[in-house]
Amino acid sequence: MLVTIGTMGRAHGLRGEVSVILRTDSPEDRFVRGTQFTNSLANPATLTVVKARVASERWYVQFKEVTDRTGAESLNGGILTLEVDLEDENEADPDAWYPEQLEGLEVVTTSGQRLGTVTGVESYPAQDLLVIDEPGNPEPVLLPLVERLVPEVDIDGGRVVVSPPGGLFAALPAEGAEQ
Repeated sequence: MLVTIGTMGRAHGLRGEVSVILRTDSPEDRFVRGTQFTNSLANPATLTVVKARVASERWYVQFKEVTDRTGAESLNGGILTLEVDLEDENEADPDAWYPEQLEGLEVVTTSGQRLGTVTGVESYPAQDLLVIDEPGNPEPVLLPLVERLVPEVDIDGGRVVVSPPGGLFAALPAEGAEQ
């Protein structure tokens, strides 16, 4: 499965290093020398890690294919994806999941009431948001993907269990929603 590992940010220095906004829980395992990422900007299509480091809680990566600041600047906004073997990943952490796996899952409350279907995940600095298609609602519902509001993600069961605040979904009362 092709998963998003991060978004490339601004160039850093003169030798082609870029900052990376992470979308992974284990950057130290992902940004290992020799790892090849697919670049969404397609030029170059593949990026090979030469080195990676952390400074001031931010990750910086240098790629073999980019050797100067101009090349690094052209990567700004590009998405780094990596092919992963889900079986190997699940052996390492059986409760782990990727945002790409959530699309199409049914959304239900903790009491089992069906609310809709996950159509995607949007990433923001504070937290990710589940994008949910609610039947009869022309606009998607955006639910913060935090444990208090999304206590369970059951990939094998094909569902995401939520405990949203009242009034967020048309199917739930404005007050006294599930606690």
